[in-house]
Amino acid sequence: MVEAITPINEDFTQWYTDICLKAELVDYSTVKGCVILRPYGYAIWENIMHLLDARFKATGHENVAMPLFIPESLLQKEKDHVEGFAPEVAWVTMGGSEPLEDRLCVRPTSETLFCDHFAHVLHSYRDLPMKYNQWCSVVRWEKTTRPFLRTREFWWQEGHTIHETAQEAIEETEQQLETYADFCENELNIPVLKGKKTDKEKFAGAEATYTIEAMMHDGKALQSGTSHYFGDGFSRAFGVQFTGRDNTLQYPFQTSWGMSTRLIGAIIMTHGDDEGLILPPAIAPYQVVIVPVAAHKPGVLEKAEELRARLSKFVRVKLDDSENSPGWKFAQWEMKGVPLRLEIGPKDIENGQCVLVRRDNREKAFTKLENLEAAIPALLDALGKSLYARAEANRAGRTWTATTMDEVLERAGGENGYIKTMWCGNLACEEMMKEKAGLSSRCMPFAQEHLSDVCPCCGKPAKAMVVWGKAY
Repeated sequence: MVEAITPINEDFTQWYTDICLKAELVDYSTVKGCVILRPYGYAIWENIMHLLDARFKATGHENVAMPLFIPESLLQKEKDHVEGFAPEVAWVTMGGSEPLEDRLCVRPTSETLFCDHFAHVLHSYRDLPMKYNQWCSVVRWEKTTRPFLRTREFWWQEGHTIHETAQEAIEETEQQLETYADFCENELNIPVLKGKKTDKEKFAGAEATYTIEAMMHDGKALQSGTSHYFGDGFSRAFGVQFTGRDNTLQYPFQTSWGMSTRLIGAIIMTHGDDEGLILPPAIAPYQVVIVPVAAHKPGVLEKAEELRARLSKFVRVKLDDSENSPGWKFAQWEMKGVPLRLEIGPKDIENGQCVLVRRDNREKAFTKLENLEAAIPALLDALGKSLYARAEANRAGRTWTATTMDEVLERAGGENGYIKTMWCGNLACEEMMKEKAGLSSRCMPFAQEHLSDVCPCCGKPAKAMVVWGKAY
């Protein structure tokens, strides 16, 4: 028997943990707060990396690799940045048996390293823009951890670019957020809310932070990607200059942006069900699993292998020719979220057909073998669109409007979701939302709505609409 998982609506947290472990995505490490990405979990991350990397390169970005360590003296150059990360930094104080004069931080993010490098290699406006990205792991000393959502070490990409003008840098920041949003919606089948973070929630040292927020099955928000505009603040702090077109020394304008293995948590919590994972076809390690039925009968395994070789030319396919029963295999591959199952047995071979089963709704389709090249891509496309529609319906059903604090408190006391209100822009009112309603500002959406004239917290004139929610 495949191990059962906790029902999704009984204990969402335990359901999530069950999937992470029983779908063989991660294992816990003896290093507290860290996890091991198992082959299946890493294969999902590899597919995410390949798709994102292609998008980055298509817009002129190049991959680099920065050191793991940052000297404390370098980190201290940008005051707001170091203050923002100070509680999460892990320090190296010994080199072999000798204490270090300048202790080393294990990178929580690499802005300071990139700035130090830019200062060495940037000379003229002709060198700009410099558009770099790196794939790496970073360390943040989290107190409470959960696989993919919050671990002390996690894997990500971090883009860092410098530009001749503020306008170019702002356009880069917006472009990368759009890249993230498009990737989430079209490859991961997750609808996202695009907007700007409040000053309280923006990245340490940034002038502006833009975000995509995804709603999970339980109504909580998950920040799924961020893009930051730094202005020339980091450049000034680190002495990054170039000779401009007018032959004067100028400071470049900088951006950074990142997505991480947190996306795998988003996939689990947006699409999964009581049987386990449901993987979007674009990033599934296997898009089709072939399960032979009555495999001991003559010709069945041979036909299954023939189909595997044929399908491998246009999809990622796995043939499960293990000695486990078909029922066990069905449950196991449903747990692991493979989008399509292909069943083939003696009668199917005799009739020149197979059975295709969708993971999301378990619909079965008897399909002629000669039609597989057309039928499988069509079913994968339909499954992806169905996942998106289901997630979008969940978000729509859990999004509410409030114009008074009483309405906010009433909504916040019920099921989780997004609450849209107007806001005066004052930090005190943002903190009141947190203290009284337990809600954090998710973003000020680009698509603004006029819900009322005043802020529900203080009654003063409103400046923007904010979406509030509880978040992971």
